[in-house]
Amino acid sequence: MSNSETIEMNIKPEAAARIKSHVKQGQIVLLALNDGSNQYSKIGGTCTIGANFQFVILDQKDPEFSITINNNAGLSLFTSPAEMQYLDNNLVISEKNATMSLADDSGVIDGAVSINEYQPSAVTKKDLEEGKIC
Repeated sequence: MSNSETIEMNIKPEAAARIKSHVKQGQIVLLALNDGSNQYSKIGGTCTIGANFQFVILDQKDPEFSITINNNAGLSLFTSPAEMQYLDNNLVISEKNATMSLADDSGVIDGAVSINEYQPSAVTKKDLEEGKIC
């Protein structure tokens, strides 16, 4: 998949309802890695690189997440060029048994996508270094 400014994602109705239940009017949503590679990660370590994704709820857009994800759920959804190396065509978010999964043409990318409202001081780089890893 190229690093175009816009990509497409199909969000199944059950997953859309779950994500929307966390999003307040005017907030935006990021599709971000949760592997220690960005300020939104809560875990890290080599076993999670490119395999763990999360939806991060923000009050304002993060300029590093510059790629718009067009979606059928009507979310203001973005990702960054760093995440794109792990994503292929035909992105789909599904929910089954209260667990969300992210898939594309290559298959399931992450079978346990989380939703997190960003809290700037919740996890520090020191926390990650001290063992909040896989």
